[in-house]
Amino acid sequence: MALPGSLRRQLANRGLVSHCTHHHIVVFLLTFFSYSLLHASRKTFSNVKVSISSQWTPACLNSTAPELRPYELWNSSHLFPNAEEATLFLGTLDTIFLFSYAVGLFVSGIVGDRLNLRWVLSFGMCSSALVVFFFGTLTEWLHFYNKWFYCCLWVVNGLLQSTGWPCVVAVMGNWFGKAGRGFVFGLWSACASVGNILGAFLASCVLKYGYEYAFLVTASVQFAGGVIVFFGLLTSPKEVGLPELGADEDGAVEEDANRPLMGGDDADDDDRNYSIQATDTDNQPKAIGFFQACCLPGVVLYSLAYACLKLVNYSFFFWLPFYLSNNFGWKEAEADQLSIWYDVGGIVGGTIQGLISDVLQKRAPVLAISLLCAVGSLFGYSRSPNSKPINAVIMTITGFFIGGPSNMISSAISADLGRQDLVKGSSEALATVTGIVDGTGSVGAAVGQYLVSLIQENLGWMWVFYFFILMTSSTILFISPLIVREIKLLLHERHLRMLAE
Repeated sequence: MALPGSLRRQLANRGLVSHCTHHHIVVFLLTFFSYSLLHASRKTFSNVKVSISSQWTPACLNSTAPELRPYELWNSSHLFPNAEEATLFLGTLDTIFLFSYAVGLFVSGIVGDRLNLRWVLSFGMCSSALVVFFFGTLTEWLHFYNKWFYCCLWVVNGLLQSTGWPCVVAVMGNWFGKAGRGFVFGLWSACASVGNILGAFLASCVLKYGYEYAFLVTASVQFAGGVIVFFGLLTSPKEVGLPELGADEDGAVEEDANRPLMGGDDADDDDRNYSIQATDTDNQPKAIGFFQACCLPGVVLYSLAYACLKLVNYSFFFWLPFYLSNNFGWKEAEADQLSIWYDVGGIVGGTIQGLISDVLQKRAPVLAISLLCAVGSLFGYSRSPNSKPINAVIMTITGFFIGGPSNMISSAISADLGRQDLVKGSSEALATVTGIVDGTGSVGAAVGQYLVSLIQENLGWMWVFYFFILMTSSTILFISPLIVREIKLLLHERHLRMLAE
């Protein structure tokens, strides 16, 4: 007789905890810091925009230009007649990066499922570090300034950086099963926020010597990280002789541990023999195709939902310091420091909400409650008074309810979607699915940066927050079928427990 789903989950939880080794810890740390370093280089560009803008304008308007530099030489090589045009071009580079990053995510996920994840991740980190070095350091040392060259480099950088997220989520999905995945991935997804803080710290330490040294330091650290990943990262347990997820001797227990939380127990016995990919005799299933991955249950809905949510999350990332300075008149340094509280809220939110979803064995209802609270927190934050302590508290709450769900969808839920029964727990679907979800989200984020600036310029900041509320509500709308399904399953399980008592 088959064990009830709840009992199998409890057995799976105990089994996976007992199988945790030092290899799991090493994988957690290496993937965490590899993506942190990628985010650190992005943050460096944001932190040195003022210095770059000054360097790209004429000497008569540029207080940072060396006095010994011949006037004719400088004015023959400057890019823009004033700082406003230079700043506009820097914003264009942000948009170029986000769009190329979004396109790259779709491709990188497919490549990651077909090649060794360690090779792809290491290549992306090292190559991206070289591009960052050429962009910010080498061009300044050679006094070579060219708009088209900068654009081409940033397109390439976006494509190379896109190798990071699908690969690290796939590696984590190979090592950590469904049991405790919400908590583990919620804690692990703080890597982006840690990378932002690390990038700001590294840049601030050397910025006084020139912005080219900020790029040099972050690129060097990222390149070194790529080398360490190449020699030290284990992409799956089988590389050290440990059983793969779903491959233990206790097949029924382990298989249940890898089922997605979106599904219900009523499908335990009905869909076991159905698979998108046929079972090979050598137990090495091929990677599924892009369109097959899109057809997996929940992938399209979560991708569209993440496009709306990442738009809001990244808008806070790009615009929050500017909003605090522009709306309240606070100093730029104070606004930068205060904006960290949004990241803090996201870290705590992702961890706690992931833990709750593990306990419930359902993720969509947790997301729904958090996003409903996010609507209220956005409305409250739009009316925050001119007080730094009050603003910081409301900002942290907003980060908790927006950053938390964003971290869950991009990490734990993407891993759930890539390891559901229809692909028989195949790791060859993880990177592809993650690339689709995060790629769609990045398209939304790229479009959002233009819309935010347009709305703010024509209607004001209050309408920007109304736009954020609309996008957050759209996120709930897209996943509403999954929310209804999982709530019904929760009520059904509760009813079965009451009957059993």
